[in-house]
Amino acid sequence: MSILIDENTKLLVQGITGRDGLFHTERMIEYGTKVVGGVTPGKGGTEAAGVPVFDTVAEAAEATGANASIIFVPVKFAADAVYEAIGAGLALVVIITEGIPVDEMNRIYHYAHERGTRFVGPNCPGLISPGKCKVGIMPARIHEPGDVGVVSRSGTLTYEVVYALTRAGLGQSTCVGIGGDAVIGTGFLDCLELFEADAGTGSVVLIGEIGGDDEERAADFVQANMTKPVVSFIAGRTAPPGKRMGHAGAIISGGAGTAEGKRQALLAAGVGVADTPSALPDMLKKALGKA
Repeated sequence: MSILIDENTKLLVQGITGRDGLFHTERMIEYGTKVVGGVTPGKGGTEAAGVPVFDTVAEAAEATGANASIIFVPVKFAADAVYEAIGAGLALVVIITEGIPVDEMNRIYHYAHERGTRFVGPNCPGLISPGKCKVGIMPARIHEPGDVGVVSRSGTLTYEVVYALTRAGLGQSTCVGIGGDAVIGTGFLDCLELFEADAGTGSVVLIGEIGGDDEERAADFVQANMTKPVVSFIAGRTAPPGKRMGHAGAIISGGAGTAEGKRQALLAAGVGVADTPSALPDMLKKALGKA
């Protein structure tokens, strides 16, 4: 099994006629994802990557039966694209676009909650259920079907960890890149809850980074609710306090959000914390009694 996406996902691509949208649509189709249509205002009635293009999400959803959307729309128009997807009643919206203002994401968060739509991102690589469906920009070739759930705030670090897991013979159920922005739709707690309930997931790898308190709250959730082994890695251990780091704007201030603080919270909850990403497979095997 998997979480959030599977072979029954019917995907729309908003911004399908743009460079990035078209490129990644072709990759998703090659992987076997059921891309049923695209949306670009003013280009309805045409085709891109062999699928029909519509002017609006509502029109596309009605014509195709789509239940999910991925957004490759430029940041200037991205928020409107998200509102449109949520308003059309889609169950899942994945926002690849980065740079959407925090105040706008706050409004989107509450609108999505009111309408019952789950969204992943923004500023994220998306997600993949290996062998079933890919909704995002992940390099599919490094993934293998299995029962390890992966949830990560970091994009490229996810790829490094997944590659290490695959090389160690540890396939994945679903890998979710939640994004590192201040306001995101689906966080660690959401994914941990879904992985715990998923019969096809036997263990979880959590990849965190400095800034905020998401990892500390995840540690509390693991201690109170998880029956499956969880191992982790925290990026940014050498970041100096008070200095803004990286494109996601992670910042440490007043002693909050430090890598060491997150590490201690996870260890106290019984979560293994690796010193390097490459150490995660062996740590997970030990947690599973396979070492």
